Amino acid sequence: MSEQQVRVVFNQKGGVGKSTIACNLAALSAQRGLRTLLIDLDPQSNSTQYLLGELAQGVQPSGADFFRRMLDITAPDTEFVDCILPTPFPLLSIVAATPALEDFQGKLESRYKIYKLRDAIRKLRDFDQIYIDTPPALGYYTRSALIAADGCLIPWDCDTFSRQALYLLMANVEEIRADHNESLRVEGIVANQFQPRANLPRRMLDELRAEGLPVLQSTLSASIRIRESHDAAKPLAFFDPRHKVALEFAALLDELDT
Repeated sequence: MSEQQVRVVFNQKGGVGKSTIACNLAALSAQRGLRTLLIDLDPQSNSTQYLLGELAQGVQPSGADFFRRMLDITAPDTEFVDCILPTPFPLLSIVAATPALEDFQGKLESRYKIYKLRDAIRKLRDFDQIYIDTPPALGYYTRSALIAADGCLIPWDCDTFSRQALYLLMANVEEIRADHNESLRVEGIVANQFQPRANLPRRMLDELRAEGLPVLQSTLSASIRIRESHDAAKPLAFFDPRHKVALEFAALLDELDT
């Protein structure tokens, strides 16, 4: 990969595996020798917990310091690069999230700071691959991430309610592409917690493909091993690289990068 790639993992619905997918793809990229950065923009901080474990408690500096600086010009200078921290995994770094991110969102939206993250990321020259984990809402942080990104990966649960929300999500991404980031593209929709033996998920994926939506061939199975990797604070590439779901993540990254 010759050029830096910025990929956002986004869905307006919670509980679809955004953080798990972002962290596991980032871990795989690092394991494959790419200098990789994970930016956690979700105040719930799940990606930060996943990659840092106990080190996530009271982590400093965090992305919140960067956004706080935008709102208070008298605060000490905080460049985005100053918020990058190492993780326990080689070649994998993180901009950590804290609940304090929630405190700034309304003010950042009202002051039209929507391009600041894009400008900050463009200054980062030391990373080949950047992943952005977003909150489950189309607020300031998610819009900023989509404006900064080259590609958008959409995790999706195969059910009727999620399907209806998917159409709105695609329309929202297209609006941001048209108004703010012409280079943004939806890299694909990935079925998460997929049950291959069930008829409904397979039928829904076929129908979405027939409608022209960019549904990926790769799918991610449900597994208790994922929860165990959360508890160990180790993405599967480092926790259990030969497990079925670890191999599915590897296949997903291969498909995205082709």
